[in-house]
Amino acid sequence: MSHLLPRDPDTIRRAVRDRYAAAARRVDAPREAVAGCCGGEPGTSCGGGAGDGHERSDAFGAGLYGAVERDELPDTAVLASLGCGNPTAVAELRDGETVLDLGSGGGIDVLLSARRVGPTGTAYGLDMTDEMLELARANQTKAGIANVEWLKGHIEAIPLPDASVDVVISNCVINLSADKARVIAEAARVLRPGGRFAVSDVIADPDMDEATRADMAAFTGCVAGALTRDEFAAALAGAGLVDVEIVETHRVHGHAASAIVRATRPG
Repeated sequence: MSHLLPRDPDTIRRAVRDRYAAAARRVDAPREAVAGCCGGEPGTSCGGGAGDGHERSDAFGAGLYGAVERDELPDTAVLASLGCGNPTAVAELRDGETVLDLGSGGGIDVLLSARRVGPTGTAYGLDMTDEMLELARANQTKAGIANVEWLKGHIEAIPLPDASVDVVISNCVINLSADKARVIAEAARVLRPGGRFAVSDVIADPDMDEATRADMAAFTGCVAGALTRDEFAAALAGAGLVDVEIVETHRVHGHAASAIVRATRPG
């Protein structure tokens, strides 16, 4: 496959699926590292040392979760964490709520959310990759958590009814979609009035170079497809969400940062 980013959304989706299916298969492989979101070894910085002095060694993956959170779950759930943040730490989940994780991967954020909302709440995990869903179900069994439902599908077409969840979370996944505005519109659709959007994602600097933008490896590595702060805010407003807040947390690339993104569906 060419390293140049194709224009066809289905080709992009297949490339993303292939990358994360391979990551799921590697979780149980002895002495074999699981690639982080940017394709390096676990805990490496994004972009292979972009040289701006801002990269962090724990920019992606399990290092962004506290020891207590990591101890709550099986090692295979922690090892499969390929995100750029910890959305469960900022979503302010409450007992009895229904939460949806977009692009749930190995399930770490779903399982943590299920514990936060308690037995009267529900945590949904949506993913398009069979290997990740299989891994997530195995992790759920190991963790002994019952209030979880796994959904197979695309984040651009969420298989849930309108106004059916209290909180939408996601961890470094929206940037991987070829239609991010559609993802955000779908998240707004399934939120109940007063519901909360609380995700970790990569935001691009306005001056990200065209070579990076055109690189397929950089796209599947969570960088090339990232929205800028202004683009993300515009997409949230366009979907009817309010109280938009975008807070950069740490640099993950010479031209991109991880950020906490929050918004609310009007009540």
